[in-house]
Amino acid sequence: MFHDALALKFPELAAPKTVARFPAYLQELSRFDGIAAISADSRDALLAYWAWLGLHDTPPVEAIPLGIELPPAAPAECNPLGYIPAALPTVLCVCTLEGRKNHLVLLDACEQLWKRGARFELRLIGLAQAETGRTALARVHALQSAGWPLRYDGPVDDATVTAAYRECQFTVYPSLLEGFGLPVLESLALGKPCVCSARGPVGESARGGGCVALDDVNPTTLAAAIERLLSTPAELAALATAASARQLKGWAAYTDELLAWQCTLRHRPS
Repeated sequence: MFHDALALKFPELAAPKTVARFPAYLQELSRFDGIAAISADSRDALLAYWAWLGLHDTPPVEAIPLGIELPPAAPAECNPLGYIPAALPTVLCVCTLEGRKNHLVLLDACEQLWKRGARFELRLIGLAQAETGRTALARVHALQSAGWPLRYDGPVDDATVTAAYRECQFTVYPSLLEGFGLPVLESLALGKPCVCSARGPVGESARGGGCVALDDVNPTTLAAAIERLLSTPAELAALATAASARQLKGWAAYTDELLAWQCTLRHRPS
């Protein structure tokens, strides 16, 4: 299974040890009987690298997008997990704090909106990576110290994440590059629209509806998208309806698809 070529495309945003061992890893993959890539973008990146190396006798690479843990129906109780809704509308971002996730752009966009008088809380959930997340974490603390409505929960359990999705107005996933982009589909599975990139694997997920997909994720475009959804209830409701209508693939269906593909492979002599 091949996840992504992040260390190849953005070495400055990856851990140095990962970058150092990545070329050897990609060459080792060429000796397998088959490779299941988790997105079309990941498949294309691997094939392009092999072509650049001049490798010809390579295994088949199939794009088999991951499944997600499909949520149960929303409980009838108003507040089953003890989550206290924020006084302000909440915009949620669920992902690790690291360079490629592009939190600095999100924080700049939100600061622009707060300074213009927009009333909303930005809630961040995710572990801060020691090597590439320090700058974003420092920016979070600076904005909090300035008194802006920014909540950072760090890593939390599944129940807290689910409650956060259910309570927010919509989510933002500003990542520059992904292998798959699971939080986009998690948001849609819970009926919450997502503002995200129109490019790469995240763009693949966004095409089915329920997303505001941006060609360029920068502070200006992100601020405009967030402001529009906060101030246009009809658009937000239409996106939520589209998100809820998505037929998303669970892990059981993914496993069936993966096993069926494996049965088509032939052993390649080493």
